[in-house]
Parts: sequence; structure tokens; C-alpha cells
Amino acid sequence: MLVVTAALFFIGIISISYHQVVFSSFVFIGFLFLLITNKEKRFITSLLLSFLISFVIFIVSNHFIGTLTISKEFKIILNRFLLVVILIGIVFPILLFKKKVSWYHAKPDWKNPIILPFHKINIFWFWMIGMVVNGIVYLYFIVQKDVDYIASLFWFCLLFSLINAVFEEVIWRGVMLSAIKENTSREFAILVTSVGFGLLHLAIGFSLPLSLLISLAGVIYAIITLKTNSIYPSIIFHIVINIGMVYSGFII
Repeated sequence: MLVVTAALFFIGIISISYHQVVFSSFVFIGFLFLLITNKEKRFITSLLLSFLISFVIFIVSNHFIGTLTISKEFKIILNRFLLVVILIGIVFPILLFKKKVSWYHAKPDWKNPIILPFHKINIFWFWMIGMVVNGIVYLYFIVQKDVDYIASLFWFCLLFSLINAVFEEVIWRGVMLSAIKENTSREFAILVTSVGFGLLHLAIGFSLPLSLLISLAGVIYAIITLKTNSIYPSIIFHIVINIGMVYSGFII
């Protein structure tokens, strides 16, 4: 039943992102059916349903922002601020069901390594190497831009990178990962939050293949968060990625 719930959640994000009202309606009906029939996992169903409802509000609000006569940069910043709508939406069922969420706001613990079949990787170096590799990849695109272009985007880049990274990580790795992990399993929590995180980028114009690729970044963020028991390393990693995406031209 959890697989069905996750599938409905993913389909819901896709259909809402593409403004498929009829298809989205069937998804909501499916969730209501699960709420009635699957009492054991009612909290998880409510959590994912609340996410989708708040996501609809996010999309409608963003459509309104799109009609305003303001700069594209300001519209993007407002769009990222609207992520608070989704955050409020997912906190509601947690309070309703009186569940505890860790938020992973502790100081990072770098002692837990990533254990592979034939190798063990220090989590700190895994985190550091990941940021450096991504930085080098984006640097290839950035060096092709002129200095004036880079300078003109400085404040936008700073605001976007901070706001986007903090809100997305608090939503996916702070609340969703913790809540789902505590009520299902670590593997299911990583799957739902990583794929959901990637698919959410459809709403800002990313293609489906690229959004699924971003899901892999979600897996990395989730592993880092769980291994360090802290959300802060993934926020920093996310900020680095955001800076690269802005200056390489993927955002604006």
C-alpha cells in the first residue's frame, strides 16, 4: 500500500505541475480512498495529501505573481518565498497527529561513514568531494560568461541560493524525511523525498528527465543528512549547487 501511496504522490506532483486538473482530481480522490481504507498509514497518507494541497496553493499563488509587472528576478525570489506555503501545509498533519519530527537541526556528526560493498567512505570527504566536483562542472559554464554578467547577478544569486536551499532542505530533508522515516522506513523515506524533490522542479519549468536527475541529488542530500544527523551540510551543498545553476544560466 505504501508503494501505491508513493506512486499517487509522484503522479500528483507531475499532474499539478502541468496543470492537469482532471488528472489531479483523480489523484486526490485516490488519496481520500486511502485515508478511509488504510488506517494504519493514515498519517503518511495525510502528510503527502497535505503536501499536494499546499502545492496547488503554491502553483495558484505563483500564477498570480506571474501576472505582476515586476522583474523576472523578483518573480523568482517571490516564487521561492512561497515555498513557506508548502512548509506550513506539511506541518499541519504533524501537529494534528501529534507526531515528533527531528528537523535534523543538530551540529553535524561526521563520524558515521558511508559503507559500500568493498569500501568505506568518510562522510565529510564524501560531502566535500561532492561540492568540489559539482563546482568544477558548473565552473565550465560560468567561465564562458563575462564579468559584467556575473556582477549584475550577484545579489539575485545570493538571495535565490540562500532562500531556495533553506526552504527546500527544511521541507524535504528537515520535515518530510524525518516524518516519513519515523513512520515507515529509511529507504522509503529517501525514495519519496528524493523523487518528490526532483519532480517539484517541473513547476519551475525544468524538463522531466532533468527533474529526475535532480532526484539523484536528493538522494545524496538525504544520505548526508541521515549520516551527519544534521540538515546544515545539505543546505551548504544545496547553496553551492544553486550558485552554480544561477551563474551557468539554468535559472535565469
